[in-house]
Parts: sequence; C-alpha cells; structure tokens
Amino acid sequence: MAECGRVDSNTSSHTMDKSITLPPDEIFRNMENAKRFAIDIGGSLTKLAYYSTVQHKVAKVRSFDHSTKEAAGDKLYEIAVQEEVTARLHFIKFENAYIETCLDFIKDHLVNTETKVIKATGGGAHKFKELIERKLGLKVDKEDEMTCLIKGCNFVLKNIPHEAFVYAKHADSEFRFQTTNPDIFPYLLVNIGSGVSIVKVESEDKFERIGGSSIGGGTFWGLGALLTKTKRFDELLQLASKGQHSSVDMLVKDIYGGSYACLGLTGDLIASSFGKSATADKEFSDEDMAKSLLHMISNDIGQLACLYAKLHNLSRVYFGGFFIRGHPVTMHTITYSINFFTKGEVQALFLRHEGYLGAIGAFLKGAEEDNPNQYSWGENYAGSSGLMSVSPDMNPMQRARSGTFDMLEMDRLDRQLVNLPLLQDPSSYIPDTVDLTEDAQAREYWLSCFEEALDGVVKRAVASQPDIPEAAERAEKFRQKYLHKLQTLRHQPFAYGSLTVRSLLDTREHCLNEFNFPDPYSKIKERENDIALKYYEKAVKSLEELSWEDRQFALVRGVLAGNVFDWGAKAVSDLFSLKVIFMFCFSSDRPWLVDSFDQWLERLKGPPHRCALFFVDNSGVDIILGVMPFVRELLSRGTEVVLASNSGPALNDVTNSELQILTERIAAMDPVIDSALREDRLTLVQNGSSSPCLDLSRLDKVLAMLVRERQTDLVIIEGMGRAIHTNYYAMLSCESLKMAVIKNSWLADRLGGKLFSVVFKYEVPAGAGKPH
Repeated sequence: MAECGRVDSNTSSHTMDKSITLPPDEIFRNMENAKRFAIDIGGSLTKLAYYSTVQHKVAKVRSFDHSTKEAAGDKLYEIAVQEEVTARLHFIKFENAYIETCLDFIKDHLVNTETKVIKATGGGAHKFKELIERKLGLKVDKEDEMTCLIKGCNFVLKNIPHEAFVYAKHADSEFRFQTTNPDIFPYLLVNIGSGVSIVKVESEDKFERIGGSSIGGGTFWGLGALLTKTKRFDELLQLASKGQHSSVDMLVKDIYGGSYACLGLTGDLIASSFGKSATADKEFSDEDMAKSLLHMISNDIGQLACLYAKLHNLSRVYFGGFFIRGHPVTMHTITYSINFFTKGEVQALFLRHEGYLGAIGAFLKGAEEDNPNQYSWGENYAGSSGLMSVSPDMNPMQRARSGTFDMLEMDRLDRQLVNLPLLQDPSSYIPDTVDLTEDAQAREYWLSCFEEALDGVVKRAVASQPDIPEAAERAEKFRQKYLHKLQTLRHQPFAYGSLTVRSLLDTREHCLNEFNFPDPYSKIKERENDIALKYYEKAVKSLEELSWEDRQFALVRGVLAGNVFDWGAKAVSDLFSLKVIFMFCFSSDRPWLVDSFDQWLERLKGPPHRCALFFVDNSGVDIILGVMPFVRELLSRGTEVVLASNSGPALNDVTNSELQILTERIAAMDPVIDSALREDRLTLVQNGSSSPCLDLSRLDKVLAMLVRERQTDLVIIEGMGRAIHTNYYAMLSCESLKMAVIKNSWLADRLGGKLFSVVFKYEVPAGAGKPH
C-alpha cells in the first residue's frame, strides 16, 4: 500500500518514454561497481537501490624512525595519499515513465556479473517483472511490502539524525526536525496508500498490523476524480490547496450561530463534511470540493491513528505512503487532525526519506548475509538531492524537481556510532547552538559567509596537491558542486534536515572528498606541529616555575591562546602575525564573556577527578602547547585522561593518527606523559567523526565503552566548532568544561561579545554533591 491506486496492465507504451536523456554521471553513480539491486515500484514512482564500492583518496600519516639522532630538517612524519575502497548505498527515485530507459542504462553499464537476483517490492513489481528480467538478465525476487517498509523505516530512523520532522504550515520554518531518540522503539507507523495500514513496531523484527481503513489515498483520488473530473493525484492536491472547505462543509456555527461552548466546540469546527451540498442551491467549485474531501479523509485517518496510539500507549506516530509523499497540503491536514484529537499530546511525525523506505527495506532483505545493520551509515550530502518540496505553491525551481530524479546516498562508516553515555538526556540532546532553518537572519549571514570563503578553500585544495596537474580542474568542479548546494539551501534550507553551521561545514567536507581532496591542510598541519614541538619543553619548564594558582590560570590561557590558531576561521587566516593574534585574544583582562574560572580553580583545590575525557581541536600550537600541558597537569593530579580526536581530517583539526605520532614525540621529551602512556593512564581514541564540529549522539562505540569503564567524571570540550557552534547548551551528567575563543565577529555579537571573546564555561550538573 505504499502507492495509491492500482496498476493498469494495459497502460499504453507511451508511459515508458525511451527518448528521455539521462545525466548518468549525476544519477547512476558508481554503476560499474554496483551489486545487490533492489527495486520498489508503485503506481507512479520507481525507487531503485543498489550497493557499490567507491574508490577515493585518503591522506595517511606514518611516523618516521626517530630512534637515531635526527637532523634538524627531518620531517615529523610522512604524509601519503592512498586509494581506499568504501561501501556506499545508492537510492534513486524517478517516475515510472523513465523505467525502461533506466533499465537500459543499467544493463549497458553493469560490470559486476556476480549479481543474479534483484529484490522487488511494491504494487508494480508484478507488472514490470518480465521487463526487468528481460532487460537486466536478473531474477526478480519479490519481498513482502510491509516487511520492507518497516525495515526501511528502522534504518533511516537509526542512521539519519534529522530524519523525522513536524510540519508547521504557518511557522517561519515549516519543517521542524526532531531529535531521534536513541531507542527508536516502539512506534506507530500509519501508512496511507490506497487504503490505510496502522502498524505497531516494537523491535527490528517484531511488528504487527493492529488496524487500518479502506478510506485512504485511493478514496481521495477516486472520489476526487468523480467530483472534479480531474484524474491526476497531484492535480487534485493542487486544487485542494486553493480551495475553501467552508463553502462545502457545514460548520458548527452554521448550525448554532457560533461556538457550542458547553461541549468545547468552536464555531469554525467541521460539523458535517459536504453538509452544505445537500441544501445549498448552487454549484461548488472543484477547488472547494477537493479541499473538503481532503479534510474529510485526513480527519478520519487522524482520529483513527490517535485512537490506536492511545490504546497502545504510543507517543511516536509516523505517517507515510503515497497520500503523504511530502505534499505540504496533506501534511498540514494530517497535523491539524492529530493536534485536535489529542489536544497536542501526540505529534504527527513525517519522514524526510519516506519515499525510499520500501526500496531500502527490500535492499536490506537482499543484503542480510553482509549484516548491514551491524554498521553505522551516514548520508553523503555531496551525492544526495535532499528533501524537495512538491507544493504547488512553491517556486518553479522547486516544483520542477518532482518531475525529475531524486537521489539519496549513504556511506558505510568505519566505526559504529552511539551516544555519549554521559549525556544527561539523550532524547532531548540537540548538538547545534543555532538552527539556521528557523533563523532567517543567521541563515543569510552564514550562507554568504561560506560562499565568500569558497575561493580560499579552492586555492587551499589546489595548493595541497602541487604536483598533480588536474588538481585545478577538480577544485573547480568542487567549487561548482558546493556552490550549487549553497544555492539549493537558500531556497530549501530544510533539504538535509536542520540547517546549521555544522551541516554547512560537513557538506563542504563531503564535496572536497568527492573530488579527491581528502586533507587540504595536511602539509600546514605538519609544519605547525613541527614548530610547536620545538617549544614544548620550554613551555613546560616555564609553567613549572609558577606557583600552583598562577599555573592553573596559565594552563587555561595556554589552551585558549592555542585555540586561536584555526585556519578555518577567516578572522585568523586574515592575520599574519602571531603577536597580533595574542594581542587580540588577551587585550582585555577578565572577566571573559563567559567566565567560570574561579569556580574551576576552587574545584581543583578538592580531590582529583577519576577520569577526564578531552575532545581536542586543532593541530600545532593548540594541541601541543595548549592541550598537552593541561593534560599533563591533570595526570599529575592523579586523573586518568582520554584524548578523543577526529577519525578523519577536517580543516586543520588534529586526527587520531597524527595525535598518536605527536604524543609519542612528546613522551620522548616528557617523563610525565611517557609514564602515563605506559601505565595506560593516558589513552588516545578516535571520536568517530570527520567534522570540525561534534555530535555527542554519534560517537565511536569504543570511546563510549571506555567512558563507562573508566568511570569518567569530567568532560572537556575545546574549540569554536565543538564548544560554541555545537554543544554550547549540551547538558551532561558529570562535570564539564567548555573552552573556546570566538573567532567570528557575527557569532560573538550574537552571544553578547566581540571578536576574540573568551568562553570558559565550567558546569556541574544540578543535584551533584561535592566531590569526594
């Protein structure tokens, strides 16, 4: 029931237009490496899924042998760009008219001959079975539609953070994306196709159809066709969006002259759908009848869903199916109905990739031997078209999208990602400080900011590969791709979920990787690391000469000063003198913009923490002369330390592989660090991310296990990306330190400060007693 209406076996051949020219490089990507196909064919749309391997370049660092006496000019480590193969899932959605052309293209480009079967689901799978088997030479293996739907729904809810949203028609931001609860079960799925199926989902493999109705999308389409003589579903919705249902429906005020106060019924409430058509001596417009019909069916489905949700004590209700399909007018009527019948206690939730659920589920059924659910997956923004509104009221650029191809790409991640166990309430955790989807002024500023910075990013990418002639050509393709993404987000800020500074940064990183620029800052990082290491011993000696209290303050200032060295911040990259940076950073005395240093100092006079988890930021001065002396002090107090760094490169952030080498070099100079490493009191782990920001709900599982084992009671987050753009308001169940220098004048102004304002935020969870 994923699609509305039955499939007519006598459909004329003109619906399978072979004259359509496809842009294959943009749609059927990596087809030469494709295997394991699945297809979901509905009444009007086909969704194709396939697995491929993607070869791309990655920057690897390898330590040189420094056991012998080294020359002053020796490099710190070797940077090698290698080819790496990763797994990617591709999902493509298109109108059935394209199906034969698409099958021809797949046949011509399919290299992998091991593929023998294509999993199929949906009402149209039977109709096109012979065509698929003839064109591709693959056996069509049909899968149960509802099972596929549930499997697909579970997959997107687990792997895409901003998958579910609430639709609010008259709000500044129509799409309000929800934080996905770590435990997605149980939930109610209301699938509105020709009819309605209501399914209770309790686990990965346990679900039950607990109810349904024959009054669904097919009813709207069928009655709408009889009433208006309009045969196309989308045209009916367009009519409904322009209609006034009150011209046809009998309202409470039409009967009682106003509201019915003692029953709590407002005057504008529908008392009888189509009630006026029996008594009024006039013709009703197609628009008004379509709107009345839409309200009647939506209200019926909404009330039914509410009753089942209450009966089974379920608060999460997701709506999907052909009737929804991202249409604002249907989402609005369903939302209104749910709000009315539950008095706001239950929200109607919709899914960003609802149209792909059947294809995803069919694919997962075919790939069970590879156990794809044991991995975490992440949306590849560079290859996904995002959520496209099909509202008839949207501008032509958006409207045209529904008649072409939509793509979703998911990359298999190296690490399984889970919540940080120390989040106070994982279900309410929101990583990002500012939601640009809802803040138009902030959105315009940051989109312009990223657009203006694009030339510098392109130059940096080319400079990182000086010996490769085609680097400039690839960099220009990167520019065009990312610029197109920014333009899309101006029109549709909701395309990839909540629009944030983090998502803009991550999209840029994805686009750089797409054109084989895996680490544009690698050589800069190496140079800055090498310089900073030369000053480490001197910095430590200077700190040891200070009194205890002066040393604590100097250590904090050292972290903050080091954090200024950030090539991702325009204000810093525009400065040429380190002296100028320090002057800007510390031109004013305390109090800082956010200043909890006195409370932190008082805490340090008490017993040591058991274990500190430190999320680090930049390479060079930051990690070596700022973070490491701070870590050294914690270790000297008897606190174990876990240093969490990026799994992959992003801007000039230090990666885990780089940090391993740097820590070995520091240990060779510093007995405190050396003994902590040997005694396992200092541990280096990957955070599972390749982003300049930090999402504490998607961290490496190994890190989460370590946090539990070590009974971590202090979390330290440093840097503007990790502690300001994200996690500024994050509530933890243990003590936390957030340290950063604000290197963006707009953001500083938003937070009530100025450029290079300091944030030093020490927080103790409510109800926590004194440490002992």
